[in-house]
Amino acid sequence: MAHILEARRISKHFGGLKALENVDMAVGEGDIFGIIGPNGAGKTTFFNICSGVFKPTSGNLSFLGQDITKMATERIARLGMARTFQNIKLFKYMTVLENIKIGFHVHTKTNLISAMTRDRTYRKDEKLVEEKGIEILEKVGLERYRETLASNLPYGLQRKVEIARALALDPAILLLDEPVAGMNPMETQELSEFILKLNSDGYTIVVIEHDMKFVMGTCNHVLVLNFGQKICEGTPEEVQKDKEVNEAYFGKGILSGGGVA
Repeated sequence: MAHILEARRISKHFGGLKALENVDMAVGEGDIFGIIGPNGAGKTTFFNICSGVFKPTSGNLSFLGQDITKMATERIARLGMARTFQNIKLFKYMTVLENIKIGFHVHTKTNLISAMTRDRTYRKDEKLVEEKGIEILEKVGLERYRETLASNLPYGLQRKVEIARALALDPAILLLDEPVAGMNPMETQELSEFILKLNSDGYTIVVIEHDMKFVMGTCNHVLVLNFGQKICEGTPEEVQKDKEVNEAYFGKGILSGGGVA
């Protein structure tokens, strides 16, 4: 399996704080790759480095065979990396379709003058993003909400809209930062099924999450961080059986019989 995103010996220091230390990762094309760990493990810092928000203190990153270690966030996005955040960042007083259309900004040619004069370039871009936005909503089963204000949607649907907006980048890889945070069990199950469907449609997905049942039931490969260091990597089954993971993260007895209690 070809590696689509690779991290080699990534470290990130904030003064004397070692947030990450020599972390390796290799995400295969077609993976649903989970990154787990308690608060302070370094998960979000690692995501921020992968997406260009932070630059590593040392180590290298490659995406689609290109070195992105020092690359700006927007250039990485243009290569095909899309990212969502733990806190939903929808424009709540815009419709679902308008939110999706905003996701196409890196693909349009409209500049400030074109937008002000509504010239041919602007009209062509508007037509394109309208069509593509509706196409994405239909693809992910959200078309019936296209004219609904984002603020009027249930929390679980808002999460789906945020992910759908990320798909407007036509990403080669999708990074999801705690996508089920704040969800009830039914919403969590529905989002798991949503992510599995996206994966079956060809999307490679990386997830950081606290919900172990969600990770173990959704991801095919899992990386475990503790205090900024990788302590385990493997299939969900291998991670569940790892003694160091069990003791460091869950406490004795929480994981038993190869399953999540």
